[in-house]
Amino acid sequence: MSQTDNNALLEKILSNGLITPYFQPIYDLSNGEIYGHEALSRGPMNSTLFSPDPLFTLAQQTGNLHKLELLCREKALSKFAKLELKGRLFLNVSASLLGSPDHQSGMTLAILNELGLDQKDIVIELSEQHPYDHNGLPRSSVDHYRKMGFQVAIDDLGVGYSGLQLWSELQPDIVKIDKHFIQGIDKDEIKREFVRSILTISQRLNCLLIAEGIETQQELDQLIEIGVTLGQGYFLGRPVENPAFSTHPYLAKQSQRRSQFQEDHAETVQTLCRPTPSLQENSLLEDASQCFKKQPDLVAIPVLNSGQKPVGVVRRHQLHELFSTPYGRALYEHKPVTNLLSSDVLIVESNVSLSSVSTLMTDQEADTLNNEIIVVREGKYIGTGHLRDLLKRITELKIQNATYSNPLTLLPGNVPIHREVSRRLLANENFYVAYFDLNDFKPFNDFFGYSIGDEVIQLVGSLIKNQVNPENNFIGHIGGDDFVVVFGDLDWQQQCNSILETFAQQVQRFYNENTLQEGGVWTKNRQGDTLFHPILSLAIGVVHPNPKQCTNHHQVAELAAQAKKFAKQQGGNHIYLQPYLTAHEPEAES
Repeated sequence: MSQTDNNALLEKILSNGLITPYFQPIYDLSNGEIYGHEALSRGPMNSTLFSPDPLFTLAQQTGNLHKLELLCREKALSKFAKLELKGRLFLNVSASLLGSPDHQSGMTLAILNELGLDQKDIVIELSEQHPYDHNGLPRSSVDHYRKMGFQVAIDDLGVGYSGLQLWSELQPDIVKIDKHFIQGIDKDEIKREFVRSILTISQRLNCLLIAEGIETQQELDQLIEIGVTLGQGYFLGRPVENPAFSTHPYLAKQSQRRSQFQEDHAETVQTLCRPTPSLQENSLLEDASQCFKKQPDLVAIPVLNSGQKPVGVVRRHQLHELFSTPYGRALYEHKPVTNLLSSDVLIVESNVSLSSVSTLMTDQEADTLNNEIIVVREGKYIGTGHLRDLLKRITELKIQNATYSNPLTLLPGNVPIHREVSRRLLANENFYVAYFDLNDFKPFNDFFGYSIGDEVIQLVGSLIKNQVNPENNFIGHIGGDDFVVVFGDLDWQQQCNSILETFAQQVQRFYNENTLQEGGVWTKNRQGDTLFHPILSLAIGVVHPNPKQCTNHHQVAELAAQAKKFAKQQGGNHIYLQPYLTAHEPEAES
């Protein structure tokens, strides 16, 4: 289609209102409930301007961007009201539109009133991809929307150079992390650190964080582990014209599992949580004073809104200072606690790992570092933890890990391995157990000596640690040359193949030129017979336990040992997969 035809098509779209709104869900990752929908606009079906990129690009080139956006906004609001969709509606708005003389102030509010919608359910979403630098983004325009009751979000944080500056200047209610930092986050530590940092900033600024572009279960699980509570993406739901979105089944199932097992999960902040008195926003400072008087060891009292969600704390020393001033008590004791509210407090979901909480605590600025941790479940207050308890528990876990770890590789030994397998069986998780063992290791040890043998064992441990993603998998060292990896990742075979390929290359450095040319070493056995033993290779036996039939870690260990046996029989660097059916013959080979 020619440029002239496209221009004519755009004019037709604008004249006849040929825009169809699509809606993509935004989920609460903690429970699977719908948080809201982002409105996305499409042109006529099967036309060159159906997709948003060519549509909005042409509108901008022809000076029709404002007219198109206003049309899209009106269509989205009307359809949102007609479908009676749950949660908030996110409307994409061009920055240049806000500062333009063509912008019709109050138009959105007028449409809402006509449709019977509440402006508190509407989020004005500003994208870094829009041309801020052309016309600028006046803070007054953003404040204009906020004063009318709208929330403001920054989209695609991280795409442009100005993201953090915009965050600082506009002080949005919501920030969306660009999909670039979400894609592959389960395999990229740098991206994980970026998201953790942004999460820390958002919590400190009392700003909601939404992860965009979630396309795999592994990315979703990683974000939940980090503590991100809102997300959208193709894995959760694609944009559709007539959504019938309800509670997300995977998120709901995970939420139920967390609720069921969090008390037994020693690695979550749930273990630090203690019941602590709380106050409501309309409680008086005198109520807080009485609360502190009854509990002398209490240093801070959480303050909750009407939905039982924490909004901050009242601290003992601040209240004491206020009441100690002349007429301080008389002037303030009948004032609401919100007059002395401190919002610089760490609020975390009960299923967040202790290591993640530790990172959030240490990332705080030194002058604002606080001791209390407010623990919530699905956003609602359940109790508080303390920095002292966090440090104590982490120390205990480190000591426990050292007690049960292998001294040569410092990897967890039998007890932690068994606990991990039992935990996954109990949680009905889908996982694989890989048993690693060196072929012909004893003759190698006899020929080269135990010191060199230990170096080979350390090499195997190092390769496994380097190739296996620690986030969703568990690495253990049973002893000697026997290692175990409990895989939660579906790409376990790719990771195992990488280990085998790297081992085959690096093990050669333990042999001299002659033994490499011969392909191995000659040694005598106990009977005095001289036997040839090929260059060391690694056998991996893998089982896929069925939690419905496999009731304990002993059965899994038996199956893994059988799989390892068959892997060793193949010779060379080899993986042998035994899907779980019975503890007898393996069914398949890879």
